[in-house]
Amino acid sequence: MSVSAPPLVICLAGPTAAGKSASTLALAERWPLEIINVDSATIYRGMDIGTAKPSPAEQAQVPQHLLDIRDPAQSYSAAEFRADALRLIDAIRARGRIPLLAGGTMMYYKALRDGLDDLPQADPALRAELEARAARDGWPALHAELARLDPVTAARLAPNDSQRIQRALEICQLSGQPMSALLGRQRAAAGDDGHRYLTISLEPSARAALHARIEQRFDAMLASGLLEEVRGLHARADLHPGLPSVRCVGYRQMWAHLDGEISLEEAREQGIAATRQLAKRQITWLRAQPERVIVDCLAADAVAQTIDAVAAALADAS
Repeated sequence: MSVSAPPLVICLAGPTAAGKSASTLALAERWPLEIINVDSATIYRGMDIGTAKPSPAEQAQVPQHLLDIRDPAQSYSAAEFRADALRLIDAIRARGRIPLLAGGTMMYYKALRDGLDDLPQADPALRAELEARAARDGWPALHAELARLDPVTAARLAPNDSQRIQRALEICQLSGQPMSALLGRQRAAAGDDGHRYLTISLEPSARAALHARIEQRFDAMLASGLLEEVRGLHARADLHPGLPSVRCVGYRQMWAHLDGEISLEEAREQGIAATRQLAKRQITWLRAQPERVIVDCLAADAVAQTIDAVAAALADAS
């Protein structure tokens, strides 16, 4: 008696500015897809320009999920993403359609494919305390504290990596153990959710060309009203630089400009540099994946290559 293979889930991943949106729309013209967005920025309502969120017209072309599901004052964890994505995968299949995960938040892909570590949930009061200390002493001081409590984790974090330093200190205080020790004990092993994941990875053959794309895209966002979008968020009394939404690349730099800390040109330069660093981290993560189909995102026929890769994957799975 043969055992059927687990259902295939295709993931279209790549660094920022790789052309994932164009490929997604082209794929939707060929197959009855529904898109599950894998993006920790497009989840926020009112953050459209700086996140390169699909336009209303693009959203009308294909059903899209996990867009605009949180207010910028709220958080959204990898655990919540995993639960939502698994629920959506099953629901989309039940409708006779094909789920396609698309986006560049690699932490979400990791949570979905490899499972979640048994880490304590976020504690708003403790986070507020850590943010207050950081405002007073600076994140490098908290990084030094983390180095005493969890030198393994501190060694891989930059002194100003506020979000990860905060989370690591939070875990240390809530669990009484270093995060690096807890991370070794996976609660859910890869593959036990009943799906087989295949990553189609849009990667640049020339880093400099991707960097040029990133600069052009950031300037286009500024021309489209990024500063005005952030100004509207900045006017809200319930938003502050410690929130994950405000830490998003582009928003963080424009916020600092509106706070009078840097000029608009400095905000632009820092935003472009931060986007390039984000792309570097995304590419590094993708290249460490054991199974992926690589498409040169800079090739003239990148969209056609992506269509061919999806067609081959679906044919193999049928």
